[in-house]
Amino acid sequence: MHTPDGFLHPWMAVAFIIASGGVLAYAARKLRGTVTPRQTQLFGMVTASIFAAQMLNWPLPGGVSAHFVGGALAAIVLGPYLGALSVALVVAVQALVFADGGVLALGANVWNMAIVQVFGGYAVYRVASAYHESGAIVLAGWASITLAALAAGIQLGLSPAFGSELISVVTVMAGGHAVLGVGEALLTLVGVRLVDRLDAVDSETVEGGVAA
Repeated sequence: MHTPDGFLHPWMAVAFIIASGGVLAYAARKLRGTVTPRQTQLFGMVTASIFAAQMLNWPLPGGVSAHFVGGALAAIVLGPYLGALSVALVVAVQALVFADGGVLALGANVWNMAIVQVFGGYAVYRVASAYHESGAIVLAGWASITLAALAAGIQLGLSPAFGSELISVVTVMAGGHAVLGVGEALLTLVGVRLVDRLDAVDSETVEGGVAA
């Protein structure tokens, strides 16, 4: 759901750069001295997987696109603070290296995908996991991308590029991603279960004395 350069009002682009930078700085400060070697390993694996998955895009009306974002996956596996930094890194590399989304819209894209989706997905997961673990993962994956699309739709709907057609743009963005969110939800479940399986295999290897 990258928002391209030129689609946001300049003041909005600047505001989201500041807001996103502030939240990420807070997340980094919360993590200081607490990240374990295993979390560092998972950070690299999750970030690389999300980066690869985000390279596959589906176009939506109005010049924007949809793709697997992985915010809920990052939040559930890494926790919300490390998860936000993971997705933010992916979004930044795509903007600065591949010009996907652009530099001026980087703050807004980080806000939508690394903050709204990660923290929103994590909140849904925490509430729903008390009732059903797998269902909570699926719901978090779907809700997270729908919330991020809603945020992007509001940003775009208020911009001159879309003639300030707020309701129309929000309907297209949120509606389209609510449907595509089924795929995000299922991929989130698969991703979390794969990480669980890898953790189980690592534990069995160490307990069996195979690891050096």
